[in-house]
Amino acid sequence: MKRSTLILTAAAAALVLPAAAAGARPHLSPQQKLDKMLEGRVAGEPVSCIDTLTHRNSTVIDKTAIVYGSGRTIYVNRPAHPESLRRDDVLVTRLHSTRLCNVDVVKLLDRSGGWYRGFVGLGDFVPYTRVRTASR
Repeated sequence: MKRSTLILTAAAAALVLPAAAAGARPHLSPQQKLDKMLEGRVAGEPVSCIDTLTHRNSTVIDKTAIVYGSGRTIYVNRPAHPESLRRDDVLVTRLHSTRLCNVDVVKLLDRSGGWYRGFVGLGDFVPYTRVRTASR
């Protein structure tokens, strides 16, 4: 590569890198990510089971929790050993009905390789419901 091309490439990179860094989102801890998901919601009484037909979506929060559902009410499950959870895990659960309960075990598969990584035993499901704001 010619010296002039190398200098121009380095100069362009010097201009682009600060701009990319300025546009980057701040790194949030797993607990901060969960707190952000729960903003504007109020916790309800824990329940032992949820209906998987109405709460199909799940989000893994690294080493913290699994969040089920979307919309007005979501359910947060904090397994007994959350340190096993990774956000890129694929959750595999064998259900015998349409309900997911605190006695169920969730297998963890690595998303990139598809191999078995372990499992977590679920705890109670805490519902968090979005607070309705008063209209004018």
